Amino acid sequence: MKRQQQVADVLRHNDIDTPPAYRLLDVVAELGDIAAEVNETTGYGTDSTALSLREDELGDALFALLALCEQLDVDADAALSAALAKYEGQSGSDGTPASGD
Repeated sequence: MKRQQQVADVLRHNDIDTPPAYRLLDVVAELGDIAAEVNETTGYGTDSTALSLREDELGDALFALLALCEQLDVDADAALSAALAKYEGQSGSDGTPASGD
């Protein structure tokens, strides 16, 4: 994945090396930032139509996830392809897409 390589280059160029457990914590923290923004913009769920997310928050989460993939030597594109294959043509008992897990 081209983006994963770009993330890897940024990590190497800036000498940002950390154990995978810390990378995972970073992913979770970034998702927490997104959740907080969802809570705030929707009045803690009282107005779902008011949902607003900043693109840079989503970008931070993607960067963190791609950095984790890089750290674990996981090809993010292959992982996404496998996930898409699980979702395609599958649906849960309630008719919504399901991963099959």
